[in-house]
Amino acid sequence: MLKRIPSYIGLFFIYALSLLPLPVLYVFATILYWVLYYITGYRRKVVSTNLRNAFPEKTDEEINQIEKRYFKYLSVLIFEIVKMSTISKKELQRRFTFTNVEQLNAYAAKGISVVACSAHYGNWEWGTVSLGLSYSGDTYPIYKPLSSKAFDQWFNHIRSRFGNKLIAMRQTYRALTETKNTATMFLFGNDQAPPKNESHEWMTFLNQQTSFQQGMEKIAIKINRPVFYLKVNVLKKGYYQVECVPLCLNPAESTQQEITALHVSLLETIIREKPEYWLWSHKRWKHQPNQ
Repeated sequence: MLKRIPSYIGLFFIYALSLLPLPVLYVFATILYWVLYYITGYRRKVVSTNLRNAFPEKTDEEINQIEKRYFKYLSVLIFEIVKMSTISKKELQRRFTFTNVEQLNAYAAKGISVVACSAHYGNWEWGTVSLGLSYSGDTYPIYKPLSSKAFDQWFNHIRSRFGNKLIAMRQTYRALTETKNTATMFLFGNDQAPPKNESHEWMTFLNQQTSFQQGMEKIAIKINRPVFYLKVNVLKKGYYQVECVPLCLNPAESTQQEITALHVSLLETIIREKPEYWLWSHKRWKHQPNQ
């Protein structure tokens, strides 16, 4: 939507909005929900198709209710991301907390680096920023650069406000080499569709054959870093808790695809429990094995 607005005008508008208190932004989120769902029908066909394919056992009414809850949360998420430009460290720590982060910090205290993975579930942007405040080592979120240079720079700025060091996806191995003597966490978002020309594996996920990137697993096995899944729990509007779940503590001893399979299984369980918080408007299944 913002592509139609000159980038820097759009960024100025976002910054101005971010100065408003979250309760005011949540009022705007309610308005945005009505615009997205009822007026423009933004990607409703994509969301509906994804939900019906993922949950064939659910009735039309159940699918419709999940769809509405998803668009309500998407609207909240958009304004929470807007708020990232100016949200204070104290406010973010009050709204986004971690459990079992002590295990990650215990590794860091011993000089042992870890790999973490998560998904586009709940407010992953707040989670990425908060991680830099909770993990005692250096945090390196892996990201895919945006086509708009202005918005790419803006996202890099807000994601690194509290200590994160962002790494473009294609620079991951170089960053690993440069930080081999430092306790680090490399964070991967592993649930979006990989490009067809990148290494991937097909697995059954939400009732469908789904491709998953193999970069995170290959890196974890190669350097034998413990792997954790950052499980986001939505407590209520504007409040989240992340559980740092050990996924595989000895990757070098794992079998092929084991780490990815563990990640996929846990993510599916999370989505099935509260499906409205996953990114259903993404065209996750645009590629199929026979294409």
